[in-house]
Amino acid sequence: MNLDGEGNYKVETPVGFLSHMVETLARHGRFDIELYAEGDVHVSHHHTVEDVGIVFGMAFFDALGDKRGINRYGYAIVPMDEALALASIDLSGRPLFFYEDMNLRGKITDFDFELIWEFFKGFALESKSTLHIRVLSGKLLHHVAEACFKALALSLRQAVELRGGHVPSTKGTL
Repeated sequence: MNLDGEGNYKVETPVGFLSHMVETLARHGRFDIELYAEGDVHVSHHHTVEDVGIVFGMAFFDALGDKRGINRYGYAIVPMDEALALASIDLSGRPLFFYEDMNLRGKITDFDFELIWEFFKGFALESKSTLHIRVLSGKLLHHVAEACFKALALSLRQAVELRGGHVPSTKGTL
């Protein structure tokens, strides 16, 4: 993972919709990503989606280094047709995850919509970030999921942008 990239990606997972969402994160966050995943998708997509979120979070945390000079905070509200999603992140070193999706449930092709929660949770905890994602409106699950991932991508892009040479904390560490 390169946080100072161009949005290039090479993503291969056995879950097509997950691959599409990780590619969306890379493109809109302008992160260069190579990701290969295998999983027990004959049982469920659950473990693979969760594991990809965990590994994505670990790679993101490692790529941040000492966080010197980053903005630290980022937020975005993204429309995707009828859907509207908000993401707000603090690269604080304190892993917390808050999520609200209006109790939308169903499938996007063969992908269970609620699994996006597993991806985001794994990412937030392993990147040691405080992450809020809230669906403000939407009906078509594909649009809702895509708005969530794009909002996360844009908030991450803002949070990692450089703005000075210091660690953005009065404690001197994140």
